[in-house]
Amino acid sequence: MAEMIQPPLVDSTACFCRVDAGLKTVAGAKKYVPGTKLCLQPDIKLSIHPTRQKPSRSDRNRSQSSLLPGLPDDLAIACLIRVPRVDHRNLRLVCKRWHRLLAGNFFYSLRKSLGTIEEWIYVVKRDRDRKVTFHAFDPIYQLWQPLPPIPKEYSEALGFGSAVLSGCHLYLFGGKHPLKGPMRRVIFYNARTNKWHRAPDMLRRRHFFGSCVINNCLYVAGGENEGAHQSLRSSEVYDPKKNRWSFISAMSTAMVPFIGVVYEGKWYLKGLGSHRQVLSEVYDPGSDSWGPVYDGMVSGWRNPSASLDGKLYALDCKDGCKIRVYDEDTGSWSKHIDSKAHLGNSKALEAAALLPLNGKLCIIRNNMSISLINVSGPEDAGPRAEHLWETITGKGQFKTMMSNIWSSIAGRNRLKGHILHCQVLQA
Repeated sequence: MAEMIQPPLVDSTACFCRVDAGLKTVAGAKKYVPGTKLCLQPDIKLSIHPTRQKPSRSDRNRSQSSLLPGLPDDLAIACLIRVPRVDHRNLRLVCKRWHRLLAGNFFYSLRKSLGTIEEWIYVVKRDRDRKVTFHAFDPIYQLWQPLPPIPKEYSEALGFGSAVLSGCHLYLFGGKHPLKGPMRRVIFYNARTNKWHRAPDMLRRRHFFGSCVINNCLYVAGGENEGAHQSLRSSEVYDPKKNRWSFISAMSTAMVPFIGVVYEGKWYLKGLGSHRQVLSEVYDPGSDSWGPVYDGMVSGWRNPSASLDGKLYALDCKDGCKIRVYDEDTGSWSKHIDSKAHLGNSKALEAAALLPLNGKLCIIRNNMSISLINVSGPEDAGPRAEHLWETITGKGQFKTMMSNIWSSIAGRNRLKGHILHCQVLQA
């Protein structure tokens, strides 16, 4: 009989199959056993450990629980973006997916496109015990909302600035710490996550300075520094996209601003110079240049003031119940709206801020009372002017523990605190 062809025998001493399992792979075995060969047995694998294939993105999505049981995620999101802002704090507590959704820009971009985004008033106030506190007011439900306390470095600070970037980030910057002196520190509160965060420090230490926001960039100028308490000329800008501060052109003269406003794309400042004289300057970000201002706008300009729909408004009395508007053609301030119901000249009733809110002007007073004025009405409303005013606090909305907080905030036993900053944030 013909000799049967036998398959070659496997040299067990040179076969990777006999290599100790601790070497894990063929490559590892070959490194420690020179001259070895790959075993010809067909069931030998290069690795003794089975490989696991990572699930695809679609598989992971199928394994995740839906945002709302029984609905696809796109329909669930369509439902969630219509939930009033007052309930967002509770929505974040439902699950991790809801928390991530409500903390992201996508959720609020949908709310903005749908027209459901809401504006709240945020107040930074120095209370009777000289501590800085933080409050938020929902103008729709007319309720004060709980907020995380201001970080410790600003709980007793003086002369710090406040501004809003990206519509939802409230920045506090600079100021003077009672022990550490002037600061460069910058922090911000995110209205979407209800948390405080750090931001890059300013380039100069300063307090009692001017600040504004143009094209979503934060500008600061002037103020004082530690030492001889000399006024500063330096100016700088923070760009959130680059996440850094940069110096810009210095002011023409050193100044400690006490009033400022952005009007027609330029930043107007009015303050005291090194010799306590009143100075006025304007900054043009397009040309990065400062210049003096001598026209009628500055001469009749009073604090607080705000621009809305291309017009510049200022309060004409201490309680804010009379508003004037700047007429650029004549270069003068004219009477616009008078409520005919003035509140008084006490510190508690003094108007602390004038802000645009939902297309109207909003006046916030030291006793935390808030009024809305419809400035889109007739220029001279005459006896009907009082119908353009609306008070949105004090309507019996505080029926729980908030009523006690309101009593403390409002200072019914003669207010000794006062408002430092007011801003409007969207979410």
